[in-house]
Amino acid sequence: MILNLFDFQSDAKNYLLDKVNDPSSKQRIIVKSPTGSGKTVILISFIEDYLLYKDSNKIFIWLTPGKGDLEEQSKEKMEAILPNAKTANISDALLQGFKPGHTYFINWEMITNKTNNALKDSEKKNLYERIAEAHREQYSFITIIDEEHLNNTAKADDVLTAFNAEKEIRVSATTKKNPMAEYYEIPEEEVINSGLITKALYINPDIDIEQVDDLESEAFYLLQKADDKRKEIKNEYIKNNEDINPLVIIQFPDMSTRMIESVEEMLDGLGYNYKNKLVAKWLSESQINTYNLEENNAQPNFLIMKQAISTGWDCPRAKILVKLRENVSENFEIQTLGRIRRMPKAKHYENDLLDYCFLYTFDEKYKERVLQGGNSYEVKRLFLKDKCKNFELIKQVRNKDYNAIDEVLIRDRAHDYFVNKYKLGNVKEDNKKAMEASGYIFGTLIYSTFRSGKFQQLKDIQNMKLGEHKQISYEVSTTDHGIDCLHAVDMIKKVTGVPSKKMRAILQYLFYTNMRYNKKLLNLSNREWYAFMINNAYKLRDDFQELAAGTDKNYIEYLEAKTSVWKLPVEDFYKYAPYETDIEVYEKNAYKDYTTAMTASNFRSEPEQLFENYLENNDKVDWYYKNGDTGQQYLSVLYGNNLDKEYLFYPDYIVKMKNGDIWII
Repeated sequence: MILNLFDFQSDAKNYLLDKVNDPSSKQRIIVKSPTGSGKTVILISFIEDYLLYKDSNKIFIWLTPGKGDLEEQSKEKMEAILPNAKTANISDALLQGFKPGHTYFINWEMITNKTNNALKDSEKKNLYERIAEAHREQYSFITIIDEEHLNNTAKADDVLTAFNAEKEIRVSATTKKNPMAEYYEIPEEEVINSGLITKALYINPDIDIEQVDDLESEAFYLLQKADDKRKEIKNEYIKNNEDINPLVIIQFPDMSTRMIESVEEMLDGLGYNYKNKLVAKWLSESQINTYNLEENNAQPNFLIMKQAISTGWDCPRAKILVKLRENVSENFEIQTLGRIRRMPKAKHYENDLLDYCFLYTFDEKYKERVLQGGNSYEVKRLFLKDKCKNFELIKQVRNKDYNAIDEVLIRDRAHDYFVNKYKLGNVKEDNKKAMEASGYIFGTLIYSTFRSGKFQQLKDIQNMKLGEHKQISYEVSTTDHGIDCLHAVDMIKKVTGVPSKKMRAILQYLFYTNMRYNKKLLNLSNREWYAFMINNAYKLRDDFQELAAGTDKNYIEYLEAKTSVWKLPVEDFYKYAPYETDIEVYEKNAYKDYTTAMTASNFRSEPEQLFENYLENNDKVDWYYKNGDTGQQYLSVLYGNNLDKEYLFYPDYIVKMKNGDIWII
């Protein structure tokens, strides 16, 4: 199976490869990976590339937390993604020892918990003997610690000391920087843009109540609102031909037995109960209707739970969290929000109901913590003014019937591009000379530069004109420099959108002698090809970027956009700052009750704030509309590139002047 990674996943994988291979880097590497970012896939890809391009005898130890079966889940995922991967568990290690090139999935509980009988004392002793045996055979380890914050104990440290790993990789969504470790954080924005997780969290949409009699009335009100939202989401899935049943998670405080019984009665009154299998319960002391609960079309509409469910539990159909409170001191786990952030099919629908998740709560402390976490907003539903309801424009969307260009076409277009730019022909040696004359480097030497000199102040180091730049060269090694070659391919992949392994194949078809292709440009040997890729990584990237961005009519096929009549949404949700005190209504906005609280700096840029203030005070403006950044309800224009990739552009504003002019900005 070809493992296609998003750019942010490739970046994280490459960071790990770089740090693991850098002898000067710290032994411990910490990666902060947002919930839903695919950390398991990143780690699997990292292991695959390390064994393939660096050291096929390295032993990986993958340590997982919890009392569940997360180690088996991770092992099964690796086997599904990489059918030829050598995987094993703790029993295999005890019976046969640690084998080179294998990845061992081990649960911390089995080797550190005294009350856990999965490993007897003799077996625990045998584990240390097996580790020592591997060291005597000159094998070395790399440890991967999943959810690293959960097992910071003396016993865990004893095990890690025994492994004496060359590098220790710790991954978690909630980890923090440590001066004793390398640190990498996957940007949450890039995870959102990939479609793996929801675009944002909406807090208390449509909540307009000012007073409730008691906590039970409060709970019932929130349950009704959550159920209404669940039905809206369900209907949108049906419209999109998706067999997905959205789930509402009801989270209780720990000391809440009476409240759980009360909520069960409320749900029964709404037509949901354990008997008709529309309610599930997951508590440490009781589990009801939890079989296949994670399936997208599972029957339960509501899940009752306390705090967070076991580590590693994923339920991408969960879209709504109802967080209830009691008159007691509480310390709720903010991590529960991660349960409702995943997208069921790892894609956005350009539909707010499907692309966002929702929190209903009257717990102000909890809400404040959530808002501080980022990508979480309180929202208000606004309604369009009557005078704007008949306004129409033509919008363009992607043509879903349009077939994306395949690998062969990209290869042929790349061939034509290089032929035309560098005046290449059928004689490979002549092609080599022509490309060399344009700055390409050939041979089996890898060239790099270093800087030397005297720098009196730290700021002098930033001045690249100071000091002497010297060049050093060394013979290429397909083993030692495999990771460098991989980086070069990934650089080109980013500007073309072609998956890494397909991009590598295209580059080999064009330049490597052992790949049969009747339009081959060069006949480089294996070592020559490696050196060619590494030395010319930036030049190749720039050429492929120019190819993708070019406007040659011989390359571009006309992208037939689908069009439709577009009107301003009759109603829409707007983010707002609930704690703003000095609020003014913007009368010229297309929506009723649109205020300055909706242009706060935490979700609007300064130019947008200034522009809307300018429009509001301009006598020539009739009304204006702030278009959305993405979504089928907003105005969009289609454009494409040389490789037939389709993109949508969303204008920022539509301004209607009093003289009838329309400005799209």
